[in-house]
Amino acid sequence: MGKATTVSSKRFIVGNWKCSKNLDQAQAWLTSFAQDFRPQPELQVIIAPPTIWLVPLARQLQDLSLAGVHLAAQDVSPFPRGSYTGAIAADMLTGSADYAIIGHGERRRYFRETSQDAVNKVSEAVDAGIKPIICVDTASAMSQLVPLGDLDCEQLVIAYCPVEAMSYREAEKKETVEEAVRFIGQIHPARPIIYGGAITPDNARDYAAIPGLSGLFVGQASLDAAAFVAICAAVAG
Repeated sequence: MGKATTVSSKRFIVGNWKCSKNLDQAQAWLTSFAQDFRPQPELQVIIAPPTIWLVPLARQLQDLSLAGVHLAAQDVSPFPRGSYTGAIAADMLTGSADYAIIGHGERRRYFRETSQDAVNKVSEAVDAGIKPIICVDTASAMSQLVPLGDLDCEQLVIAYCPVEAMSYREAEKKETVEEAVRFIGQIHPARPIIYGGAITPDNARDYAAIPGLSGLFVGQASLDAAAFVAICAAVAG
């Protein structure tokens, strides 16, 4: 598999539910979302529910036949199948998740995951045919950015999710995001870059318009189907 040479024209919108929703709530959300969502040719909508709900939601999504809508795992194991209690190997997600979120700031902070862990997880995801969404919580953190240069993956997406924006639920200033996107783009010019941090229906259009940005990574606002539909519309333009 060769490395990408040009940035994809696709727009990405990721909804990370984190540790939220039981199965009834998750299925009701997807039903509500399907009623109002309008697919766009270049828009890739990626919903990341808790891993335990991936299989039933994948079946529901197939029944709904929503074009351009995919599921993502919120994490994968850095190891293959084996004696790793509690781990979920990437190839166990095949058939239910098309994408996987890797290296999220909360995984780094609360579970002490390292950049090398993230690289190992990306490798496992790629081997399983799952597209990685690798999170970077500080634009200038070379320890997070440099290892990605050696990854042989055409469909890797970089999500810039600054720690402060996630911690205080206040979006980073647009000018700062623009600087971060330029910096990351210089190191990884062929990778789509998306921004995450306190995105809402009210500010989504402004952030989606930042030059060099390929989409948005949404946390809290993605828990409400109507709000997420509005954000998708803003990203689609």
